[in-house]
Amino acid sequence: MARFRNRKKKVFVKPIVKKQQQQPNVDHITGNKIPKSFVFSRGKLPGPLRQIQMDLRKLMLPYTALKLKEKKRNNLKDFLNVAGPMGVTHFLILSKTETSPFLRVAKTPQGPTLTFKIHEYSLAVDIAQSQLRPRCPQDLFKNSPLIVLSGFAAGDEHLKLTTTMFKNIFPDIDINTVKLSSCQRIVLLNYNKNTKLIDFRHYSIRLQPVGVSRRIRKFVQNHQVPDLRNLQDVSDFVTKAGYGSESEADEEAATVTLTSDLSRVNRASTKSAVKLQEIGPRMTLQLIKIEGGLCSGEVMFSEYGNGGNKKKPSNREGNEAEDGENDNEMEDSDEDNEGVDNEEDIEESEEDEED
Repeated sequence: MARFRNRKKKVFVKPIVKKQQQQPNVDHITGNKIPKSFVFSRGKLPGPLRQIQMDLRKLMLPYTALKLKEKKRNNLKDFLNVAGPMGVTHFLILSKTETSPFLRVAKTPQGPTLTFKIHEYSLAVDIAQSQLRPRCPQDLFKNSPLIVLSGFAAGDEHLKLTTTMFKNIFPDIDINTVKLSSCQRIVLLNYNKNTKLIDFRHYSIRLQPVGVSRRIRKFVQNHQVPDLRNLQDVSDFVTKAGYGSESEADEEAATVTLTSDLSRVNRASTKSAVKLQEIGPRMTLQLIKIEGGLCSGEVMFSEYGNGGNKKKPSNREGNEAEDGENDNEMEDSDEDNEGVDNEEDIEESEEDEED
């Protein structure tokens, strides 16, 4: 029996490719340039520090490369060549020596560079596990965090430069036009002048209406019919205390009067209590050195000596004599590189260009 071939031609339909929405480089309200960052590492990092790197990338969202891919042959020049066309203004570089890990915050393309020694750190997952009710909404990282600096009012030049550097990492806000719904995270840096340590904290901002019980608040937010089987009257649901959290002391938290509606329970012209919940990461930093260039140049400040007009040597042996094993492990550029530009190896996921 002969077979009949299906002579019907298949119509090829070209798939529709959605164009990625590029992030703006200039704020349309303030007119200032929006700072963007790369968070990467130099050298081999252990597992916990790798997780700290991912936590820092989430903290810097949305103006950072969340899934930035790096390879061993990439040097600092490769990242710098990619940073220009993409509008990247800051580098956050993690490294590890035999003694302790380090974090460098650099301004592209010509510096300065601040080197911090990480004394202690906690991962975001560890902080979430230590909390009874961890909070992480889906749109929490949609907007940049606010930045609050405490204890940096001293007249030292290196503290002023540290303040300026951290202020410029995050976008500026206009208090007259900012939307309250976009203020969902806050980064707090507290400097202790006695110990010379900086406490680095990352919190989420939560608003609760004042004078509203927890039962009513959850009923309005969740849109679910409450369980009234064990109650005699509806008034029992409203007046009954539950779990000891309905009478939370509102005076312990700062109360504000809202100017616009934020949710079904936080309405305009009503008082709400502002509460912070830590989401991590958590670090204890110490400023070790300030260099005038991008990971090189004049040493403007050194914790272990007067860095005045001292310049960083170009060879590896000079670095060992100046700062020991620290700069040996934290060396960025490889002088023996073959000269091939490896910036094509630095890739970003499609998610980094959204929003």
